Amino acid sequence: MSDLDRSRPVWRQVAEIISKRIVDGTYPPGSRVPGIVELSAEFEIAASTAQKALAHLRDTGQVRTELGLGTFVADSE
Repeated sequence: MSDLDRSRPVWRQVAEIISKRIVDGTYPPGSRVPGIVELSAEFEIAASTAQKALAHLRDTGQVRTELGLGTFVADSE
């Protein structure tokens, strides 16, 4: 899926796609979201770009990371 708009920050576009998947229920609360390696492969991006997208989602409270387990959709409160 390399049809990302290279004129906009790629990490932001990936974060938006993951966010939409959370909203539409593709990734329900508590479910694991793809990690850095999976995102890098799916979007054909560098690991650092995938890491930045996940960090943004974490900063906005949409996902939480459990060390050694992965990244999960934050429970809705």
